Amino acid sequence: MRHLLRSRRPSPLASTPTAPRSGKAGTDRPTRFRDVFASGEFRALYAASTLSWLGDYIARAAITAMVFDLTRSIAASAAAFAISFAPWLLGGSVLVSIAERYPYRQVMIWCDIARMVIMVAIAALSTSVPLAVLLALLLLSSLFTPPFDAARSATLPAVLGPDRYVTGVAINTATTPPTQITGYFLGASLATVNPRLALLINAATFGLSAVLVRTAVRAREPALSHERRTGLLRETGDGFRLVFTNPALRALVLLVFCGSLFAVVPEGLGAAWAAREPDGLSRAWAQGVIMGAVPLGLVLGSLVVSRLVPPARRRALLRPLALATPLALVPTAFDPPTKVVGALALVSGFAMGALVPVANGQFVQALPNAYRARAFGVVSAGLQLLQGAAVLATGALAMRVDLPRVVGLWSLAGVLLMIVLITTWPSPQAFANAGAKAAAMNAASAAVQAPSPVSPAPRRGLMAVIGAARRRNGQPHAGTMEP
Repeated sequence: MRHLLRSRRPSPLASTPTAPRSGKAGTDRPTRFRDVFASGEFRALYAASTLSWLGDYIARAAITAMVFDLTRSIAASAAAFAISFAPWLLGGSVLVSIAERYPYRQVMIWCDIARMVIMVAIAALSTSVPLAVLLALLLLSSLFTPPFDAARSATLPAVLGPDRYVTGVAINTATTPPTQITGYFLGASLATVNPRLALLINAATFGLSAVLVRTAVRAREPALSHERRTGLLRETGDGFRLVFTNPALRALVLLVFCGSLFAVVPEGLGAAWAAREPDGLSRAWAQGVIMGAVPLGLVLGSLVVSRLVPPARRRALLRPLALATPLALVPTAFDPPTKVVGALALVSGFAMGALVPVANGQFVQALPNAYRARAFGVVSAGLQLLQGAAVLATGALAMRVDLPRVVGLWSLAGVLLMIVLITTWPSPQAFANAGAKAAAMNAASAAVQAPSPVSPAPRRGLMAVIGAARRRNGQPHAGTMEP
């Protein structure tokens, strides 16, 4: 959940409340997709992210097949697949803190270039080096993903503003599942012909992403000025403290964390579930119905809430959607047919898909600019760990208790957990205070970063690059609503 060229202008969160609430000033209609895609910067970020995701999924499918062909080991193939999740277990939050120190655009470009070079190296060395070297290169490449994602997510609010941002998040959420499916299909197909071609395609997508970001996304000042740096570990800790000591931010994060504990379970246990009684379907179809229902629901939920629900009503839906996420899965305890399980998982995914963009929008408005990337790291790391833990825990329980009963009782516990969160939900004044505090911090940060009109300090290193970027880019693109 996720700075301007001329620092004398107000910061994004300080200025965006004065912008029109949607596509037309003075209206409260939901933002349309064309309102979001009217921003050239968003189009570039969206295309860059989609290309990177597609290349990643193509490579992931091809690499797992290539490793299996080289080793004939299921464990080695699984390790190659799991490496993409390793950065969040190996200090991803610290890596994300690096993104706050430098201009977000530069972070994205250098991460793309590094991953492109590494993927070319893997393709060139795949048949001539030990497996351990290939896995080490894959791990090295994956370490650049957290800072890239954090920089992209932190840039979006500055590009879109508060209302368009919700729709922008929904567009990204709706794009991920079909991109994942397409990438896996292409990667698996290329693996049977030439796995190295898939790696080169992945490298090419990173290169194109870097070009798009460099040419179409404006340079902005680093979120964390040099004077405010205190060390990576302390800055990472500051991100955790901000998120979990601020009542508004903490409530939103816990709501998303708890929802993820339950929506992910049908997807994670779909293969084992389908192996029980496919109810007239083939095992493959039964597995596809169960595992595909949640991603489909995520897409539908994110699109519905962003297209059909007016901005003023979205916040009121947060708690009902959170409760619906585990509640929809409680009937699985009665071991319904596979198609019914798929329908229940679809409803749970729908609720989660609608919840995330709204919570994301509220989260950004209460978040100071200088903490955006670090807060993204906190949320991403938590989601990775909690989703994995939920699947492992329910899988272990299903070894001793009937699987449908495990999922149903697990979801019932989720309903009770959500009721606790709902009854302790912060007041509207707490959210208003958090937003006002964030705006004040943004204004103070902008005042500190503003150049002196008498004798500006000489720029060196990265600041010289920022200055050159200012001169190259000038004013915002016409027709956009950047703050």
